[in-house]
Amino acid sequence: MKFLKYVLIIILIAVIVLAIYIAVQPGAYHVTRSATINAPSAVVHRYIDDFEKRRDWDPWFEQEPEAEVTFGDKTSGVGAFYSWKGELLGEGSLETVYVSEDSIARVIKFIKPFESASDIYWTIEPQENATKVTWGMKGDMGFMEKAMITFSGGMDKMIGPDYERGLKKLDSVILAGMKKYTVTDNGPVDYGGGYYMYLTTSCRQSELGQKMGVMYGEIQAFMKNNAIDMAGMPFALYHEWDENAGTTMFSACIPVKEKIITPGGSNVLCGYMEPQRYYKTTLRGDY
Repeated sequence: MKFLKYVLIIILIAVIVLAIYIAVQPGAYHVTRSATINAPSAVVHRYIDDFEKRRDWDPWFEQEPEAEVTFGDKTSGVGAFYSWKGELLGEGSLETVYVSEDSIARVIKFIKPFESASDIYWTIEPQENATKVTWGMKGDMGFMEKAMITFSGGMDKMIGPDYERGLKKLDSVILAGMKKYTVTDNGPVDYGGGYYMYLTTSCRQSELGQKMGVMYGEIQAFMKNNAIDMAGMPFALYHEWDENAGTTMFSACIPVKEKIITPGGSNVLCGYMEPQRYYKTTLRGDY
């Protein structure tokens, strides 16, 4: 019995010493990794800002691609939000709280395996023919977090390799995307003006492609029913573009040869673009 008693005392002392050791470990942490991506800063910014693009390069989604992911009403700009739930990834959420041309700030909250919160930040620095990207996370750990992290080698050792993997994948995804299309700077051109049929709406930027497809279909149906011929390729006029709110107001347009008088109550209307000098760029490939 005395032997067992001594063993229990030794175990108790070891537990107390271990608890003290964990308690005195620094609670604050700051993990950061940087990479240079051979792409314009605006392109890099768009891939980082838009949560819907995150699945293409996020190192944790790569670990558990079947994890349940729910996006908020906004997927880019301030207020963009998504949550996740998985066997390996646990449960939590990420929200964008600040966006500028050269930085993005977010708050990440974990629910499982334990509750915690950290600040996530990105800096995007334009360089000659490239962009330097820095991905960082900082916060303070409670006792349970310190207990887990301490025996994993520290937060930097635990998170740093994932950040490195994510930046490497981000670079690959962006460069692959840029190869799908080319942009030609045509410079100033004279446009002779002309009429066009159009529909106008407001929507989230993430819905733009879907909205355009529906609107062009409605305009084409109207033109077919009224025997109106197209006089050129469809185009879009952007009236508002709010990067922070993630919204836009635009018109889907199809050129016609002459002015069309539309019936009262028609959603499809006829507009006119004045003859003037415009600046032209041409994109070929995936939009």
